[in-house]
Amino acid sequence: MDATTPSKSALIVHAHPEPGSFSTSQMRVAAEELRRSGHSVRVVDLYADGWAPVLDRHEFGPVEGHFKPQAEQRKAVREGTLPVEVRAHLDAVLDADLLVLSFPLWWFSVPAILKGWVDRVFAMGAVFGGDHGVFDRGALRGKRAMVLVTTGGTAESFARGGSVGAMDDFLYHIRRGMLEFVGYEVLPPVVTYGPAHMADADRSAALEAVREAFATLGDARAAAPAAV
Repeated sequence: MDATTPSKSALIVHAHPEPGSFSTSQMRVAAEELRRSGHSVRVVDLYADGWAPVLDRHEFGPVEGHFKPQAEQRKAVREGTLPVEVRAHLDAVLDADLLVLSFPLWWFSVPAILKGWVDRVFAMGAVFGGDHGVFDRGALRGKRAMVLVTTGGTAESFARGGSVGAMDDFLYHIRRGMLEFVGYEVLPPVVTYGPAHMADADRSAALEAVREAFATLGDARAAAPAAV
């Protein structure tokens, strides 16, 4: 896939417990726009699906001695014994050209259910480690990823030098530690700041900005980070 070719399959992993939230609305707009532009889109709604986020020894068969999650993942990948739901989500990740993580910024990070999805699905031996390396040798190299985020604070508060701090700083561990780590090229984030405090007209305009950001996704490598 070269720099001008948009991905044709997309996986959106969404983490918000309220179906009527702005976060959910902008996820739906993103999915609609990706489909309109010719992508096949799968949406995984973690809360609606009741995703179990905890990675522990019960994920695997009998574990002798100390429980080492990544070692057990690597063994399960090698032996084909990952839990059915984990294998299904892992296959969806491997099949998709584009991964979109959609979530509200909670405690300057992802909701626990989404972190647990990463813990369980980004399995060692499947997306990194084992026969794969990390970063530019990760299993997902050649694919793209991005985050679609809402905040409680204003854009000004998340500016560098603002009262909260720079948004790029809060997203760094997601971009570098989760996505680039397994090989993704990470596109600029799409962020809606403080939708709960907006008037209806402003929320509508924000959704249109999300639509526009996803409509121009093929040019995202050259674009500045999107903030709406």
